[in-house]
Amino acid sequence: MGRPSKASRPASAAPVVILVRPQLGENIGMAARAMLNCGLGELRLVAPRDEWPNVRAERAASGADDVLTNARVFDTVAGAVADLQRVYATSARARELTQRVAPPREAATDMARAVAAKRRVGVLFGPERAGLENDDLAHADVVITIPLNPAFSSLNLAQAVLLVAYEWSQAIGETGATTLVTNDATIASREELEDFVRRLEAELDEAGFFKVAEKRPRMMQNIRALFSRAEATDQEIRTLHGIVSELVGKRRRKIPR
Repeated sequence: MGRPSKASRPASAAPVVILVRPQLGENIGMAARAMLNCGLGELRLVAPRDEWPNVRAERAASGADDVLTNARVFDTVAGAVADLQRVYATSARARELTQRVAPPREAATDMARAVAAKRRVGVLFGPERAGLENDDLAHADVVITIPLNPAFSSLNLAQAVLLVAYEWSQAIGETGATTLVTNDATIASREELEDFVRRLEAELDEAGFFKVAEKRPRMMQNIRALFSRAEATDQEIRTLHGIVSELVGKRRRKIPR
């Protein structure tokens, strides 16, 4: 994968990512990369195990340097969330606390509503080995649980950050609608499409494809609708013409003279 583009800056109102007692610099760097991929730019670290700044984090960030450079370090979770008004925490399993629990998609929608209401939002992610403790979770308004295979639900820290960050980007609609990438080709005109369908119909006639005359109109409607729905490019229509030519040529060469 290429490096994240620095042209699109993270939104200042986006949720803050808070890594609690992270153990490996590489995971911090990959989490920063995942954040920037999804438009998140503010990172906070609570009592990282190793020194900070961390060269291994910088290497793993693959260009998300600004996220690491501007990361803030705190001694406690309470200090890291002090200026926030709504806090979410990720946890793979139920704890003894009574709390609201939501999957990532619903949690991201809730985050979007909170941000729209001008609230500062943050998401807590626990250390790699054991996750967040009850004392950490007690600071959260909502616990995010990621529904995975019950027999194997272990996630790398950066994977967890990416999942939540991606759902956030979906919730605020920054991913855009599905588009058809045609590169240098252009979508075939209706005339080009109709020319091919007429040729196909003629060749099907000659091959004896329409065995029941009453069904012919409906079958042609289905064939025409199929190709119309395909949004074929002009190059693809030329390829279809070539396929028909080859098939017809082989059939005619087999017919005894």
